[in-house]
Amino acid sequence: MPSCRVLKHVSIERTTRVMQLEGMFDIPPTERSESSFDVSLPFEDRDWSIGLIVGPSGSGKTTIARELFPEAIAWTPTWHERRALVDSFPDKMTMREITQLLSSVGFSSPPAWLRPFGALSNGEQFRANVARTLAENPTLSVIDEFTSVVDRVVAKIGSAAVAKAVRGTNRRLIACSCHYDVVDWLQPDWIFDTLNMRFQWRELQRRPAVAVELVRVSTEAWVVFRHHHYLSATLNRSARCFMALVDGRPAAFTAVLPFPHSRRSGYREHRTVSLPDFQGIGLGNAVSEYVGSLFRALGKPYFSTTSHPAMIRHRAKSPLWVMTSAMNYNAPVGRTSSSTMNAPAIPAGPADFRAGSPARIGYRTRPTASFEYVGPARHDDAHRFGLL
Repeated sequence: MPSCRVLKHVSIERTTRVMQLEGMFDIPPTERSESSFDVSLPFEDRDWSIGLIVGPSGSGKTTIARELFPEAIAWTPTWHERRALVDSFPDKMTMREITQLLSSVGFSSPPAWLRPFGALSNGEQFRANVARTLAENPTLSVIDEFTSVVDRVVAKIGSAAVAKAVRGTNRRLIACSCHYDVVDWLQPDWIFDTLNMRFQWRELQRRPAVAVELVRVSTEAWVVFRHHHYLSATLNRSARCFMALVDGRPAAFTAVLPFPHSRRSGYREHRTVSLPDFQGIGLGNAVSEYVGSLFRALGKPYFSTTSHPAMIRHRAKSPLWVMTSAMNYNAPVGRTSSSTMNAPAIPAGPADFRAGSPARIGYRTRPTASFEYVGPARHDDAHRFGLL
């Protein structure tokens, strides 16, 4: 059972102003200020994945963590100043492992992975630091000042993403934070509150719901999202566009194009992207599926092709999608195709593979998978959005 007696003390130099202050507020003269308290964390009694040491600033969170977990909290990530973010991860990790870890903590923006750490936003840096900490400390990670540098909406969503990442592995995480609002989102197995020095076990609960508002927008809204799309910043001008708002803030975007086909004409998903601050809670998939339900109400099939590993995994397990084309390394990319989402691939003929031909140039080497949305059709909502 981790326990310790924490003694905090500091010498006081008796300057003129110190003596004046003592006289003004009737403070007994002293050359030493100290406080002590006993800490006991009986978390060895059960299995756990996530712990939270929480309390007001100055209440001893960092001191306790340093006393009980000196090696884990002493490690802090350092980043290359000019090299890409991924270059700072351990050499023994493969690119697949690095990208999966970054995605698991809700940082699913490959264009941002190419930038140096210093070029990232506060929210991106927070998630990158969490990913590095988990990578370098595979058994126990201790993160001080957890979510302190990000706004509270990002803190909550980021906490949910981090919790999901930790519970999906055999890792353990202890977060130290002065913000009580992360409790319901991080879902710790135990909490130690330094306000009253009380330890308590906590049962896992469903995280709070995220209130999302979906609105029709013009293609001009793409400017907010274009640099965060993981393969393409272009958007077809004829696309029908939808934007998801969280607390009134732009959070995710989906665009749809007609899919003229000789056998099964319908619609195809052209772009879907979530802003980095809102990644990690499944918002992109939720918006994608909701928009699919709107277009399915039009009585035609709704298709999508993606090369994003997390989206492929989600759709392969979801009853809302049927895979129409399994993992394929030769899916064509046209000028209006989605790089994220596209219609089912139609193989080009042998003549289309001449060196330098558009079809040859357009073929990618990354794996893709094609799907058809088969979930419910929302006719009333389609009317409300002006699609029917």
